[in-house]
Amino acid sequence: MCISGVNENRGLPKAVHLTSAHLRSDPRILLKMCASLSNNGYQTSLIVADGMGFEKYEGICIHDVGSPSGRIDRILNAPKRVFDLALALDADIYHLHDPELIPMGLKLKRHGKKVIFDSHEDVPKQLLGKRYLPQLLLRTLSLIFAVFERFACSGFDAIVGATPHISDKFSKFNARSIAINNFPLIGELEPNGKQHKRSAVAYIGAITEMRGIREMVHAIGCAEADVRLSIAGHFSEKELAEEMRKSSGWQLVDEAGYLDREGVRDLLSRSAIGLVTLRPSVNYIDALPIKMFEYMSAGVPVIASDFPIWRAIIEGNNCGICVDPLDPLAIAAAIDALTKDPECARKMGQNGRKAVQEKFNWTIEEKKLLNLYENLMSGQS
Repeated sequence: MCISGVNENRGLPKAVHLTSAHLRSDPRILLKMCASLSNNGYQTSLIVADGMGFEKYEGICIHDVGSPSGRIDRILNAPKRVFDLALALDADIYHLHDPELIPMGLKLKRHGKKVIFDSHEDVPKQLLGKRYLPQLLLRTLSLIFAVFERFACSGFDAIVGATPHISDKFSKFNARSIAINNFPLIGELEPNGKQHKRSAVAYIGAITEMRGIREMVHAIGCAEADVRLSIAGHFSEKELAEEMRKSSGWQLVDEAGYLDREGVRDLLSRSAIGLVTLRPSVNYIDALPIKMFEYMSAGVPVIASDFPIWRAIIEGNNCGICVDPLDPLAIAAAIDALTKDPECARKMGQNGRKAVQEKFNWTIEEKKLLNLYENLMSGQS
């Protein structure tokens, strides 16, 4: 099934995952979904567009159609390159991970293929959150995409939503719509035995204004606790990065840049608190951010935005504190409360890890994925 055309496992069902936007190392796509299928009897390939070439990762063939030259090339041309390679691999099931690949999914259906669309975000809502375009234009684009999404995805063999909110939306026009949450792998981020002083307040993920970077930096500057803010990720905008690096409070910030999984585990082993204080945007309020569950998995107490779904998880499992994400002083007060009571913080961390081990883990979600594939392969409705 690799690019040479050699089929190393004749007779096994073939599954191809496709993305023109995500990293080949994306944890949800590669480390969870593709690995689960590969470990359970599927010849599994992943098609990416990152310019890093062909690679074989633990039995998974990773094919590269080349890095897009820009956003326009990514949207208009990369999907065609992905489609041509996908068709050449002649799989039984194709699993799409980007909205720009939906037209390609329709073409695969016309070739008689089984197609799954995996919706990581509620795209119509996500469009409404774009602040750099006029609101009237955004509402128009959101409506147009919602109509197209409904038309196209109603004909796919299955829809996977990264949250129950997303899968519920698709279930209105596709009966085989299922939530497969992006929960952590059990044990992946637990400390590796090294003893570290837990003096970091961690934030892991894309660094944007809507994800709360201004409030986090302001909060660390206002906190009385002797801790520093460690941010792992990249700024989405050069101008925002330059502005934040000149701001008061930045002297207490450490930039780790993008971290691989081992780097994430090391950072969390040094962290006393994990922050997920995203601003109240239409596409965040119903989200289930993986960083929140990764903090919990690592035994780190969480300070989270006070959204109803998040509050039910954090307060329901007594594993952190919910705050107004627009109030830096509230975030600072929560940091101080946890650092001044290390025993309470330790218990919250233990509670979070226990909740992941029992409820919020990939082992549970993997069963849903395998059951979906088995039903598609057997033709069950």
